[in-house]
Amino acid sequence: MNGRTGAYVPGASPLHRLPAGAKLAGLAVVCTALVLLRSPFALGGAAVVTAGLYALSRVGVAAAWAQVRPVRWFAVALFVLQWVFVGVEGAAVTTLRVVVAVALAGLVTITTRTSDMMAVLERLMAPARLVGLDPFRLSLLLSLTIRTVPVLADLAGRVRDAQRARGVERSLRAFAVPLVVGALRHADALGEALSARGLDD
Repeated sequence: MNGRTGAYVPGASPLHRLPAGAKLAGLAVVCTALVLLRSPFALGGAAVVTAGLYALSRVGVAAAWAQVRPVRWFAVALFVLQWVFVGVEGAAVTTLRVVVAVALAGLVTITTRTSDMMAVLERLMAPARLVGLDPFRLSLLLSLTIRTVPVLADLAGRVRDAQRARGVERSLRAFAVPLVVGALRHADALGEALSARGLDD
């Protein structure tokens, strides 16, 4: 069972079989609709529908939770701040909107192969050739950005676990230094892999 943010989970559900282009277009439309919704009840309904889509995808609870876990504390802080400034209803609307959008984006990434997403993005960016840009490299950049999110989330989780084991979970330095070092090592390894494939420029 996959418990990483944004990491593809193999499957044969209807969502897995849906074309990558359709999922990306649907995500754009739904996120636009979320911005237009003003009622906490409507957004609560959107959250229920999103949970149903996760159930339909059959990716498992761990993979589903991994998509929203990185924003849980941000969501709490956002709700409190919004409650102070705009009231409880406005806080619920804003927080639900963010969490549902993140969950839907996560659902698209865990049910879509990176190669399929790259192919769609490359087609969409074909007009970039007119200004001298390579659509393949642009799509590769976007897909690598998406793929790096779960890697860094996993790294942050491991650093937090190591902090707790050493009893220094309140130390910002004990968290930041290993995280930065690990991120730089990942960047070096990724750069070497790209260089080996002739993409070092």
